[in-house]
Amino acid sequence: MRLAGPVRIIVVLLTVGLTWILAGVILGTQNGFPRLQQIMGGSEVTSTVDPRPRKYKCGLPQPCPEKHFAFRVVSGAANVIGPKICFEDKMLMSSVQNNVGRGLNIALVNGVNGELIEAKRFDMWDGDVNELLNFLRPIHEGTLVLLASYDDPATKMNEDARKMFNELGSSSAKEVAFRDSWVFVGAKGVQDKSPFEQV
Repeated sequence: MRLAGPVRIIVVLLTVGLTWILAGVILGTQNGFPRLQQIMGGSEVTSTVDPRPRKYKCGLPQPCPEKHFAFRVVSGAANVIGPKICFEDKMLMSSVQNNVGRGLNIALVNGVNGELIEAKRFDMWDGDVNELLNFLRPIHEGTLVLLASYDDPATKMNEDARKMFNELGSSSAKEVAFRDSWVFVGAKGVQDKSPFEQV
């Protein structure tokens, strides 16, 4: 009968200890034993990996090489979510800035110093394509053209406009159709086709 008291104490201690470990695992401590390891003289468990991926300019997953501009161009989703044009960590066009709209959203950037020259939207469903042509014709050599479509990029686009985008480095301008999602980065005076285009 004398053993009943100590056995009860051991059972109670084991129950409390196992409950504590189980609660630690359920509540999200790393392995349920961090305090126990500290008490027993073990080293503290530390994580050397940052759980959040590091973001660079314009939210890119890795930095751009030296002497290169960082940019991100995202087309709009159907006619619900507007497009975004970010350049060197500055949002040039977005719904938040209230400077995007249906059709083609275009930002012109100085290719030497990265300064914004002008940003404008062109309605390709109900607008006048001549406004787009008048906007693009006078740009100087070395000017970067960043384009993001929203809703409809092509209904009013004629052969002159498609040819102009082709001269800026586009390889897809001739095929862009109604409700296509189109992003493009080109430049006046480019010799080859731009690698920064997606339809």
